Amino acid sequence: MNKIYFLAILLFTTAPFANDAKNEWHDTTLSDATIGKIQDASYQYKKCVSDEMQKAIYQSQDSRHATDEIIKQCEATLTKMREVYLAEKVPGVIADRHLKQLRIKTTRSALQEMMFSEAARKAGQ
Repeated sequence: MNKIYFLAILLFTTAPFANDAKNEWHDTTLSDATIGKIQDASYQYKKCVSDEMQKAIYQSQDSRHATDEIIKQCEATLTKMREVYLAEKVPGVIADRHLKQLRIKTTRSALQEMMFSEAARKAGQ
């Protein structure tokens, strides 16, 4: 009997937190033009990271430090993508979540490539 009361109390106490209205995106859609702008900004960000990785200055640094510097150099490109989201009335929380996801994926990929390159250089010495 105590278990039933405990479960009932648990369900009723978490229900108000389940629907956070300001963090949800209701009844809006992105146009094809907006999606195109977002995809273009994403491409430009990845291209920026790729171009930065080719610079010789990063080849002599530790891969983690070099990756951090590369990501910082390309941060301005993500700002443009955020502006596109905000112009379309996408909540900032959702826009930031997508930008964070893109940043993390790109950072992981860049770090993996930098570590591979560093290992290849050390193996060739």
